[in-house]
Amino acid sequence: MRDYYEILGVPRGSDEAALKSAFRKLAMEHHPDRNGGSEEASTRFKEINEAYSVLSDPKKRAAYDQFGHAGVNGGQGGGGAGFTDINDIFSEVFGSAFGDMFGGGQRRSGPARGQDLRYDLEISLEQAYAGAEVEITAATAMSCEACEGGGAKPGTSPVTCPTCGGAGRVRAAQGFFAIERTCPRCGGEGRTISDPCTSCRGHGQVRRNRTLQVRIPAGVDDGSRIRLAGEGDSGARGGPRGDLYIFVSVRPHDLFEREGLDLHCTVPVPMTTAVLGGEIEAPCLSGGPGAGGEETDRVTVKVPEGTQTGRTLRIRGRGMPSLRSRERGDLLVELFVETPTRLDGRQKALMQEFAEISSEQQHPESSGFLNRAKRFWEDVTGG
Repeated sequence: MRDYYEILGVPRGSDEAALKSAFRKLAMEHHPDRNGGSEEASTRFKEINEAYSVLSDPKKRAAYDQFGHAGVNGGQGGGGAGFTDINDIFSEVFGSAFGDMFGGGQRRSGPARGQDLRYDLEISLEQAYAGAEVEITAATAMSCEACEGGGAKPGTSPVTCPTCGGAGRVRAAQGFFAIERTCPRCGGEGRTISDPCTSCRGHGQVRRNRTLQVRIPAGVDDGSRIRLAGEGDSGARGGPRGDLYIFVSVRPHDLFEREGLDLHCTVPVPMTTAVLGGEIEAPCLSGGPGAGGEETDRVTVKVPEGTQTGRTLRIRGRGMPSLRSRERGDLLVELFVETPTRLDGRQKALMQEFAEISSEQQHPESSGFLNRAKRFWEDVTGG
């Protein structure tokens, strides 16, 4: 089997970002849909998926870096008893006699669980709030219908491996030790296919696009993971299917920023409303009750008299719902006092009159700032 790092074209010390970037580039280049359903592209696509599924998992990657393919063959895709086949390790080092103590020496010709798959799904904040039914199309390995998953051309059958005689393992003497390894010819199957199926090229599986309906629960957050049991690759030799993991990302919103269950929104307030007090309407995902009791996409916010820019008002229960409880977050409305523009003559005259009759009582922040600035200038100049 080819080295997983070589398959993705990255050095062994590559970080998660480099792995992901290489995977996305290669997956797009070799996706069967972009290559007219080419079997060669399908095989390459499956190889890329397999390499990334191992190297993107810290535990599997550590096992692969230490033991190579033997470290992940037993549990690739997240199934089975674990990612390291301890029987292979003992058998290869001490021979079959020691390996048999741990149940080694057996062929891996039984059913094998299918590989788990990953699907990146981007949704809107509205969908995250209310929940949604989303249709996705994922390429998954399926049992070849032509050969019924056997890999051999219809009308033919696999034959006993001539190298291992059907044992699936070969033994070689090295000094005082007998080293037993997986048969390099049949890969531990104990049999080979002399006349492979033309549809799957002897793999017993083909990759096809499947359309699935995914339910997005209300309150899902960016980075959440949804598991669809049994929707991954089909298993080899009649084994169970793997799982499909949906990794959810939430698109940035034009109006809201999410922090936990709370939503933050900045709303402009007319200067006159900020001065005199009043009411404004703020956008709201959860909505407030309208006149007829229906849900609306806005909520009325009372603006206190003398409001300054930056003041934040909390609207209870108008944030995001919780995934695991009936709790809801709050809507935090930050007010931004808007300065009037394009004043006509009458308006300018009124503003000028207001400026002439104003005092420090109307501008306490400015007065306090000027006093602090005055002390600073005196300290600098020594005046």
